[in-house]
This record gives sequence, C-alpha cells and structure tokens, in this order.
Amino acid sequence: MQVPRHWREIPKRYRLEAAKCSQCGYIAFPQRLICPECGAAEFEKINLSGKGKLETYTIIRVAPEGFGDQVPYAIGMIELEEGVRLMGQITDCDPETLKIGDHLIAKFRRMREEGESGVIMYGYKFVPDVGV
Repeated sequence: MQVPRHWREIPKRYRLEAAKCSQCGYIAFPQRLICPECGAAEFEKINLSGKGKLETYTIIRVAPEGFGDQVPYAIGMIELEEGVRLMGQITDCDPETLKIGDHLIAKFRRMREEGESGVIMYGYKFVPDVGV
C-alpha cells in the first residue's frame, strides 16, 4: 500500500469505522456509497467492537519478502460481533494452539515500514481475547 493511501485510510483503520445502512441495517466495512443489500445511499457511521470469533485460519511457514522474521505466523478470518468478517494476522500466541471458534480481539500494531524514509504503517492485528 502506498503511503498517501495509508494516511487517507487512518480513521477507518484506527477506529474500525464502518457504515450501517439506514434502511436495512447492513453493516459495510469498509464503508460504501451504496448498500449492496437494498441499494440505499444513506449510512450512519459506527465503530466496530473489534471482538470476534475465529472462522478459519492458515499458518504461514514460508513468508513473502519482508515478513521472514515473523514465521511461523497465522492469518485468519474473524467474524466480529456485528457480523462483519475481517482478515488479519493473529499474534501474541503460538499459532499451533489456535482453534476454530477461538475468541479474538483487534489491536493496533505496527505493520511495516515503507520507503526510504522508513514511514511506519500501523493497522489492526488480532490477539486472543483473554477478557482483560
């Protein structure tokens, strides 16, 4: 992702901002201009809880360039309490102990550095929800 685009998307990434259709209640993340369910164009902004359940995952053992120091790591599909599904890296746990149905929560973490200036990009990753 390019640095300018990353900066434009900061509110959505940092606050997990979604849009809820005013007519049918469909929740879109990322936000959309037209509801894919009913075709309405009016939305209210909501913040997603970040809490969800692991639907499926895979463990990456041979990483793409730039992620070699993180292997093995897990990438999963998490269904949030609001019904929205997000994909993200699962951290702060042994990937071998993950199970479908585990409760996770989104946390904001460093994703990577980009460019010669070393601009640090942040985003959400998921960690086990230990109820703290």
